[in-house]
Amino acid sequence: MTEDLKGMLKELRTDGVTSSAIISRDGLVIASDLDTGTYVETFAIMCATLMGAAVTANMELKRGSPERVTVESSDGKMLILSAGRRAVVVSVISGGTDEDHVARKMEKIAAVVKQG
Repeated sequence: MTEDLKGMLKELRTDGVTSSAIISRDGLVIASDLDTGTYVETFAIMCATLMGAAVTANMELKRGSPERVTVESSDGKMLILSAGRRAVVVSVISGGTDEDHVARKMEKIAAVVKQG
């Protein structure tokens, strides 16, 4: 299953994604296709923390659990999508990349993670 997930992440590279990963909600890497030089453990823990913070903030507002967190920078975006109660799918996209197109592909990956 992990090899299948890695293959799905690698396919995102053709859509302007420079790095991607599937991460457990407690910050462990399930599968990844990250650029070399990335501190995988730090990246995973911080992405899980970002989604966890969004969940907590929404709970305080008495709102549903967030499905997506977007982090914007001058050279691109990072998308973090919920993949059920136990995981998230993360993609780092270059500037000018169609965010919604990438998100739709990430949702397909999240559906596979939820089933597994």
